[in-house]
Formats: sequence, C-alpha cells, structure tokens
Amino acid sequence: MKSLEELRKIKEQVKKSMQMREGGQRVKVIVGMGTCGIAAGARDTMKSFMEEIEKAGISDAAVTATGCAGYCEQEPFVEVEIQGEKPVRYGKVDRSAAAKIVAQHIVGGKPVSELVFS
Repeated sequence: MKSLEELRKIKEQVKKSMQMREGGQRVKVIVGMGTCGIAAGARDTMKSFMEEIEKAGISDAAVTATGCAGYCEQEPFVEVEIQGEKPVRYGKVDRSAAAKIVAQHIVGGKPVSELVFS
C-alpha cells in the first residue's frame, strides 16, 4: 500500500463484498461450497457471480455460500432465489454460466433452461 487513497479503495471493495454477502436482498444467489463444490471450482463460481452482479449494477442482490446440498454430480451448484418466485437450481456453473445466469435470469427474469436441474 502506497497511499491513503489506495487504502480507501480497498476499504470500498471490501465493503461492497460484505454487503453482497449479507441477506435481506431481492435476489439471493447461493453457491454450494461443500468439499465437492470447492473441488469442482465453486470459489471461482462465487467470485464470478459477485463480479457479474457488480458489473450489471445490481445493488439488491446477496451472494452467499452453503455447505453440501447433496448434488455432487451437479457441482458447482447454485440456487437463485428471487423474491416472489420459485427458487431455481443450476448445475455445473462455471464463469461463463454465471455471466449468463446474471444477464438472463437475474436481470432479464428468465431462467437459463439448459443449466437448470431439479
């Protein structure tokens, strides 16, 4: 760190990240972070959702983690909950799938059918 301005930027980034992980939002993205999820790339998936949500300028979304949901064959597993709608489960969510889910489902209101599983 070389300046007070750099420290302020870091503080703002951490603050945004913490707000995104809190509940009480219109949209909640839950990423399976059990051992099998992490091994399949769930950390990158979670980071991708946070980046895509920020890029889209969405301020009423929370990105959270959960433990094992029992969907090992679908990892990285993600559930998207939008207030007033039925939760949607997505499987094998990588960086490009996360971008598509944010654009098409969270912003556009239409689940990404080819990634949905029940």
